Amino acid sequence: MKDILQELENRRQEARLGGGAARIEAQHKRGKLTARERIELLLDEGSFEEFDMFVAHRCTDFGMEKNRPYGDGVVTGWGTINGRQVYVFSQDFTVLGGSVSATHAQKICKIMDMAMQNGAPVIGINDSGGARIQEGVDSLAGYGEVFQRNIEASGVVPQISLVMGPCAGGAVYSPAMTDFIFMVRDTSYMFVTGPDVVKTVTNEVVSAEDLGGASTHTRKSSVADGAFENDVEALAELRRLVDFLPLNNRAGVPVRPFFDTPDRVEPSLDTLVPDNPNMPYDMKELILKVADEGDFYEIQEDFARNIITGFIRLEGRSVGVVANQPMVLAGCLDIDSSRKAARFVRFCDAFEIPILTFVDVPGFLPGTGQEHGGGIKHGAKLLFAYGEATVPKVTVITRKAYGGAYDVMSSKHLRADFNYAWPSAEIAVMGAKGATEIIHRADLGDPEKIAAHTKNYEDRFANPFVAAERGFIDEVIQPRSTRVRVCRAFASLRNKKRALPWKKHDNIPL
Repeated sequence: MKDILQELENRRQEARLGGGAARIEAQHKRGKLTARERIELLLDEGSFEEFDMFVAHRCTDFGMEKNRPYGDGVVTGWGTINGRQVYVFSQDFTVLGGSVSATHAQKICKIMDMAMQNGAPVIGINDSGGARIQEGVDSLAGYGEVFQRNIEASGVVPQISLVMGPCAGGAVYSPAMTDFIFMVRDTSYMFVTGPDVVKTVTNEVVSAEDLGGASTHTRKSSVADGAFENDVEALAELRRLVDFLPLNNRAGVPVRPFFDTPDRVEPSLDTLVPDNPNMPYDMKELILKVADEGDFYEIQEDFARNIITGFIRLEGRSVGVVANQPMVLAGCLDIDSSRKAARFVRFCDAFEIPILTFVDVPGFLPGTGQEHGGGIKHGAKLLFAYGEATVPKVTVITRKAYGGAYDVMSSKHLRADFNYAWPSAEIAVMGAKGATEIIHRADLGDPEKIAAHTKNYEDRFANPFVAAERGFIDEVIQPRSTRVRVCRAFASLRNKKRALPWKKHDNIPL
């Protein structure tokens, strides 16, 4: 019996070594952790239960039968993050470059199936050279099986991708279908075709970083939701994100102890909005002062900064926040901000996370670039997302809410449950100057008359009370009491039930 136990331990030790000490050292020299080290940092200590440690590939072409390492380039299993169950796979670049074979894909599919059955999130750590060329179509079939599971799991369990090395070719489409993608600066890359292929086909010379690095995907393409300095920071921040997310679409938001009183007032908010309507202010200050303990987890911070998305807690419960940012483009909605916010709203709705919206929007960004880029259809994505969301929705208008953008930003007409406005709110078709020049165009040559007309328009519409008279605003509230009112609103909505007409699925304007 001792011999058998020793053989088991020897085999386990061989599996844990992956591609061997030399390749592990090379991984460390690149500033990267190994697949198992990443899992150890991600999960609670001692919680990891591994599956398929001894699985090996079955390829016999090109001499592959002589190289059959245990694990086949991916470590899979389940564990806990702060006591809550998650499933995880971590590709091992030290084993055949982390390349995906048929058995490698089968291991990933197994834990994805189990995550669906048991209602727990899936976290994928990607560090792979792509499809295993020696296996040909078997490798592609494996990718296809993973893709299908990504699709079926979407909206059922949260799926999070952490790209911690190369992710190229067809491999990029699995992370692309997950809910969140995070990257590591200088060591992770995502592209469908690499720099060498780009140079061959288009004669364009580009570095891997510029083509598909973390900066590119967080600032320009919006493929990634965040980038971190190193593996350790990325894994710590991923743990923090998971704390905000439900385990599945039926579990409800997580509830944790909180050390902040729901009736806290913030007198400083009374002076947040400047007297000059053209002066910017930082909307993040409002978010931080409303949130429990000032804790805010921002999503896509570096992309479309004219709108803010992320998670806070109110009375210990997760809430998704969408807010216009007057500091960037005056808070205008444009193509990028509409796409960013629409995807976030749809995620929150899929997982029953209530949505809090702070509005200061002067309209949609004008220009040929926006119109030719499909601004109409992209703006409709955000409109559609808010309109189909059945979760509790609370909206606070802090200053401008002009034109169609007023409607889009979770207005009462899109079935928001509570719509509050600060006394500084201006709800109108457009600003006073533009409206006056259209209504009173006959008096454009008389500055005194135009000034008087502008003043009349401001007195009539540059306030929240006309909308409140119509019932489109439920209450005009004091800025200092925003946290109190928002907490009470969400507390009253915890048992909300609203169903849309039956349909196979909607046809969102993609």
